[in-house]
Amino acid sequence: MSSIKKVLIANRGEIALRILRACKELEIQTVAVYSTADKDLKHVKLADEAVCIGPHPSVKSYLNIPAIISAAELTHADAIHPGYGFLSENADFAQQVEESGFIFIGPRPENIRVMGDKVAAIEAMQSSGVPCVPGSDGALDKNTKRSVKIAKEIGFPIIIKASGGGGGRGMRIVESEDELEGSIELTKTEALSFFGNEEVYMEKFLTTPRHVEVQVLADQHGNAIHLGERDCSMQRRHQKVVEEAPAPGISMKLRNQIGTICSDACKKINYRGAGTFEFLFDKNKFYFIEMNTRVQVEHPVTEMITGVDIVREQILIAGGEKLSLTQEQVEIKGHAIECRINAEDPETFMPSPGKITQYHAAGGLGVRIDSHVYNGYNVPPHYDSMIGKVITFGENRANTIIKMQNALDEMVINGIKTNIPLQRKIMNDKTFKKGGMNIHYLEKMLGEDES
Repeated sequence: MSSIKKVLIANRGEIALRILRACKELEIQTVAVYSTADKDLKHVKLADEAVCIGPHPSVKSYLNIPAIISAAELTHADAIHPGYGFLSENADFAQQVEESGFIFIGPRPENIRVMGDKVAAIEAMQSSGVPCVPGSDGALDKNTKRSVKIAKEIGFPIIIKASGGGGGRGMRIVESEDELEGSIELTKTEALSFFGNEEVYMEKFLTTPRHVEVQVLADQHGNAIHLGERDCSMQRRHQKVVEEAPAPGISMKLRNQIGTICSDACKKINYRGAGTFEFLFDKNKFYFIEMNTRVQVEHPVTEMITGVDIVREQILIAGGEKLSLTQEQVEIKGHAIECRINAEDPETFMPSPGKITQYHAAGGLGVRIDSHVYNGYNVPPHYDSMIGKVITFGENRANTIIKMQNALDEMVINGIKTNIPLQRKIMNDKTFKKGGMNIHYLEKMLGEDES
C-alpha cells in the first residue's frame, strides 16, 4: 500500500492509461487532465476525477505547467506522474511540482537537469565510471585549431552534437578536416534555433552500432538495481519502431557488467526512480550516449522478461518506499518484442488521424496490448501518431517473433491507416529474424538509406 492516496496523471494516450491501471492496483485515486481534443480518451472516462486544462495545442494544455499544478490543487492530489514526453524530462516542472507541495513521480529536479544537458551528462557518467564514446570531453570552444586537434585524435568520421539536443536534431556527421569548422558553426546555429543553447560537443562517429539500453530503478534509500537491457536498433529517422529484450547476442556476463556499472552510477549521482542508460553498442563494447530520466515507451518488454511492474515501482519509490526487490531477486526469463502501432500510412509515413470504425485487439498467451483506442474513437491530428503497442512474450526469440506475427495478423484497426503492414514486413524479414541489426538497418530495408 502506497503512502500516496491520489495521483494526477499529467499525460494522455496509452501511457496515461498504463499509469491509471498501476494506480488502481495500488488502490490510489486518479485524476486525469485533458485537452479539449481528448475528452473521449479512455483514461479520462475511467479516472476518479477529470479536469480539462486547455485547448488542443500542447503548449496550452499538456505543456501548461500552471494549469497542471492548479488541477492538482483543485483536486487535492498528492502526486503528479508525468509519463513520457511532454513535461516528463522538464527539470523546471519537477521543481515547481515539489515547491508547490506535491510529490513528483520521477527523479529529483537536479538529476533531470544534469541528464538533460548532454555535456553535463557525459561528464557525470565519466566520473561515475560509465563507458562513453571517445569525444571532446566537454563543449567545443571557439578555438578551431583545438577542435581540429581533438578530431584528429579521435579519428574521422566524427559527429558534432548539440548539448541540449534530442530527437535526431542538432547533429552533423563530419568526414574530413576540411568540413569541420563549417559543420561546427552550422550545428551551433541549428542548436540555438531548436534548443535555445548553441553549445555543441564532438564524438567519434560509430558507423554501424546497435542501440542497446539498460533499465534501472533506484529508491531514496541508496538502493539501485538494473533490469537487464533492451535492443532498440530498429529505428527510422532516429525514432524507434521495434524494441526487444533481452538484446540478442549479449552474454549474461556482459549484461551483469554493464548493468552493475549503471546501478552503481545511480548510487553515485543519488538518482531516484526509473531511468534508462542509452548506449551505442559496437564490437562488443558499450558507449554511453544519454540517460532518459523517465519511464520509456518500451518499458513493457522489460516487464515481460523480469515480471517487475516498472510503473508500480515508480509510484512506490516516489512515496518513500524501498525497492521491492534486490538485484539478486531479478531474474530474466524468455524473450519479449514490442511493435509500436502508429496512425500513419505504412508507405509514406504521413499521419492518418480520424475515426476508428472497427477495432479488434489481438489476444492469446504471451500477448499484451497497451492501447487507449476503441471502436468509434477519433484519433486527433494534434499529437504523436502512436496509438498503441503490441508486446509478445515467448520462451525464446524465435517463438516470440511467431507470436508477434500471429498477433499482428489478428489486429483489426479500420477507418484509419496504420503501420501494421510495416511491422508485419519487419517480423518476416530474414535479417531481423537472425537478430543483431545495427541502427541503420531498417532505413536500408526500406530503401531510405542516404549513405
